[in-house]
Amino acid sequence: MKINLPDKLYYSIGEVAKAFDVNTSLIRYWEQEFPIIKPKKNKKGNRYFTPEDIKNLQMIYHLVKEKGYTLDGARIALTTNSKISETVTIIDRLEFIKAELQKLKASLADRDSE
Repeated sequence: MKINLPDKLYYSIGEVAKAFDVNTSLIRYWEQEFPIIKPKKNKKGNRYFTPEDIKNLQMIYHLVKEKGYTLDGARIALTTNSKISETVTIIDRLEFIKAELQKLKASLADRDSE
């Protein structure tokens, strides 16, 4: 899953939820369930996520939403498997390459039809 977020130091919970296409309540729930997600909070209690939090959320999203892990299974996988971060990075790169190849194929098909 490609996350579309600008380069910033902090992201609001709304930006994060929109990027992952989930509700803000799910992000808050994952924050309670996974100790690796530690957003900064201001005096009002608003959450601000760092790029490191976004990477951790990507791993959780990959395990729970794409691979179908339970929350307990995802928590165990995150603590025991150090290669999950690499796997998510590789999947993102491959998805990007696939999208670029599909664009190239479409442009070649359009050129041939002319």
